[in-house]
Amino acid sequence: MKADLDLLMRESQIAALLVLGATRHNPAMVYFTGRVSVSSAELIKVVGQEPRLYYRSAMEREEAARTGLQTRSAEAYRPKQLLEQANGDVVLAQAMRYRQMLEELGVNKGRIAIYGMVEAGTAYALFSALGRLMPEIELVSEADQGVLGRARMTKDAQEIEQISQMGRVTVEVVGLTAEFLSSHGEKGGVLVKKNGDPLRIGDVKRQIRLWLAERGAESPQGIVLALGREAAIPHSSGDDQGVLELGKTIVFDIFPCQEGGGYYYDFTRTWCLGYAPEPVQELYEDVEAVYRQIVELLQADEQCSKYQELACDLFEGRGHATLRSDPATIEGYVHSLGHGVGLQVHERPWFGASATPADRLVAGSVFTIEPGLYYPSKEIGIRLEDTFVVEPDGRIRPLATFPMDLVLPISRPSRRKKN
Repeated sequence: MKADLDLLMRESQIAALLVLGATRHNPAMVYFTGRVSVSSAELIKVVGQEPRLYYRSAMEREEAARTGLQTRSAEAYRPKQLLEQANGDVVLAQAMRYRQMLEELGVNKGRIAIYGMVEAGTAYALFSALGRLMPEIELVSEADQGVLGRARMTKDAQEIEQISQMGRVTVEVVGLTAEFLSSHGEKGGVLVKKNGDPLRIGDVKRQIRLWLAERGAESPQGIVLALGREAAIPHSSGDDQGVLELGKTIVFDIFPCQEGGGYYYDFTRTWCLGYAPEPVQELYEDVEAVYRQIVELLQADEQCSKYQELACDLFEGRGHATLRSDPATIEGYVHSLGHGVGLQVHERPWFGASATPADRLVAGSVFTIEPGLYYPSKEIGIRLEDTFVVEPDGRIRPLATFPMDLVLPISRPSRRKKN
């Protein structure tokens, strides 16, 4: 949690965090600033001190102030004079400003961890120049195993409420999607609009994006609405020109966030329109059984990797290949059981190959459970996913609930034989 930052920084011998970029769709920055709108900024968090936000333009001073952080304008460092001193070298002038900012906060040596989202080439040139100007500092990039990754692995009550709100939005939109699909008629085994044209996957996705926007949410990483063989490719988003056929599995994976790049939610259901063929029903029952067994066995303070192994045990016991039994398989259970959810849709704690002993279900963990089976050769893909939280008292509960019905009825069901 954010309250643990100073302790984590001391443990990692980090003197300061330096976060770069805009304050929207930039997880490391949003973690400190919230969802304000500052187009370009730097944030420095020195161990034992409150963070300070440096905004580039005076036009954004009020927006920067909305963060509640200490703020200062980059213009206070007289950028024109710095540019003259740097003989017109824009990158060097910016590095000189960074040196002033750090020294002003008492940092002239030690390890500085870098985070944020900026253009890679510019960042490389800038930090190379800063390293030359400040030879006693060490610039480090820690990725998700570092200070911020570990802090963000658990959420405080305010963060959990924001994720819960996204959960409420998500299941509302999922319900609207189910109603939308069911309201359409059928012709020749596909859903059709009132004018007789086929309803296409892209039509449904556009409607979903509208419903999300109306509720203060967005889907910057897309929407998975994949049918048939595409449903059997775990992260295929689906062909927008594809038509919605009866009796084929539809993997609907929706992972929206608060507008502006805030907290995410992650949710998946698998549907068949009109009816489910017997082979689909059998695989669905396997996935649902594994989901329910694992959820029933979840316990606080356990390592996440334990549940990945359990998922493999259960699927292999039902006759399916897993990545454990066959690392090259593309059929069966082919991904990890879950992951953390927060300012990124995939973050710590990890359940799969990236998991460490520190990836545990501790109080404040928000995570998914999402077993699935995928058979491209049969054009069948099935996944069920919900997002859970570990409460302070150790209870584990889903943040939102929605039925797990496989079959969605349609207004004029097909008379095709169910086999």
